[in-house]
Amino acid sequence: MEFVELVSPVLGARCTLVVGDGGACVVVDPGAGLAGEIAETVAGRGLVVRAVLLTHGHADHTWDAGEVARRFDVPVMLHAADAYRLADPLGTLGMLGRAPAGGEAALAQVLRQAGVDPSSYTPPSRVATFGGAPGGHGRSPDERLELDGVTLVARHAPGHTEGSTVYLAGDVALTGDVLFAGTIGRTDLPGGDDRAMATTLRDVVAVLPPDTRVLPGHGPATTMARELHHNPYLQ
Repeated sequence: MEFVELVSPVLGARCTLVVGDGGACVVVDPGAGLAGEIAETVAGRGLVVRAVLLTHGHADHTWDAGEVARRFDVPVMLHAADAYRLADPLGTLGMLGRAPAGGEAALAQVLRQAGVDPSSYTPPSRVATFGGAPGGHGRSPDERLELDGVTLVARHAPGHTEGSTVYLAGDVALTGDVLFAGTIGRTDLPGGDDRAMATTLRDVVAVLPPDTRVLPGHGPATTMARELHHNPYLQ
């Protein structure tokens, strides 16, 4: 597999095109301001988009999901527990997305500063969810996603949000905002949970093979060997 990385101008959110057999690809986390660049990259490489995948439902990772899905006539896929966020990505972020009296929400200001109109969001028209009844520790079982040339495993990893998901593609893990180089995602936003995150770090993250390459939702790529040795939250 090949991994093509793009970075949103809003909070530096990473978008990854996972390219599989015959030029088939999935678009993971198309953040704000990336729809055009994604379309150019797909056309320039002769790729065929099979789906849009989301690691979780926060606005900086989902803003252009509906537009990208519309352009390529594909579904947006995410864990069922985060699907409600797609209808109101700003509002479901609590104080970050709530406008004070006579003002504008903090995240809306960030969008505007990056040249993105905060009123431009369009919810996806086709949404496909995975994640059935929770198993042990409130996690739903792994789901194998076969997407016409691209195969990934979706592993439920709650804590940052209820439906946070780590996608495994060969020896690469796309961790969204669960794990970063040297740190982890915050748990103080609506839907975050310290205990769930602790369980995720123990049962989902720390068990990944040391040679796993990690592509986080923000910041530099890393490896599990490096994180197991240096990340204080995995000690």
